[in-house]
Amino acid sequence: MTGVIPPECAGLRLDQALARLFPGYSRSRLQSWLREGRIRVDGRSPEARARIWGGERLEMDAAPPQPMELAGAAEDIALSIVFEDEDLLVIDKPAGLVVHPGNGNWSGTLMNALLHHAPSLAGVPRAGIVHRLDKDTSGLLAVAKTLAAQTHLIRQLQARTVGRHYLALVHGALVRDGEIDAPIARHPGQRTKMAVVEGGRPALTRYTVRERLETLTLLECRLATGRTHQIRVHMAHLGHPLAGDPVYGPRRAPEAALAGLARQALHAFRLKLIHPASGEAMAWFAPPPADLAALLRALGSRADEEIAAWAMEGGQE
Repeated sequence: MTGVIPPECAGLRLDQALARLFPGYSRSRLQSWLREGRIRVDGRSPEARARIWGGERLEMDAAPPQPMELAGAAEDIALSIVFEDEDLLVIDKPAGLVVHPGNGNWSGTLMNALLHHAPSLAGVPRAGIVHRLDKDTSGLLAVAKTLAAQTHLIRQLQARTVGRHYLALVHGALVRDGEIDAPIARHPGQRTKMAVVEGGRPALTRYTVRERLETLTLLECRLATGRTHQIRVHMAHLGHPLAGDPVYGPRRAPEAALAGLARQALHAFRLKLIHPASGEAMAWFAPPPADLAALLRALGSRADEEIAAWAMEGGQE
């Protein structure tokens, strides 16, 4: 694409002008293309912060990214698909499945499974994944099948209009609903953990008490932001860590029923968003998987009779 930067952009930073001229692309993607030299101004590749004055010749190579290799190999891994069309895919991820390849997990991930299920996702960054779930968190996760859909979903996440609801079983007795507004960053002393840290990235979790079970409480948590381990870190900070959490929970759980739980008791049971192509408001529900359902029954919970109704409520985002 070629053209001339209009006079009304005079005085803006280049990345600000590009965001105004090309609203169909995210600012991070435009900045990436600047770094790669795919955007040129008067034949040069300036930095994102360079000022422009209008009248400059603009050239942009917006060709789709090259297919992923190595860690992006397609693998025949079963997926539980809740919804799929030409633009969007919603997965019910099982506990134990890593979302992205990384240290120690270069294969067997959700990304590898997606590339086998829909090879065209090789042309979309991160195979269309726009938000993550921890390896041992189960539940609903959205995947964009096109570049335009990915940009649309990322903007919804940035605007905090995506409804992400989790069931969380925590230690202790909470008696009222609330929210935790506390910044999260890498733990200063243990680099494999996250923590509430002054000066960290803003993080907001809202929670509703759904059921009290002797020494445990079943919560519905709603994410306003999406930091790494957010619910796990926030609940531990509150003094009510997740049951079964090997990183942020107690070393030994006093509840005998938790002995067989091999992961944190966290499940993304409801997802709500605007369809990136049709503009329709859509929502999905995934009941707790067998391990969490069995645990709740062992604790005397009646949640299995109520969870579908909670999902239908929608709740306050």
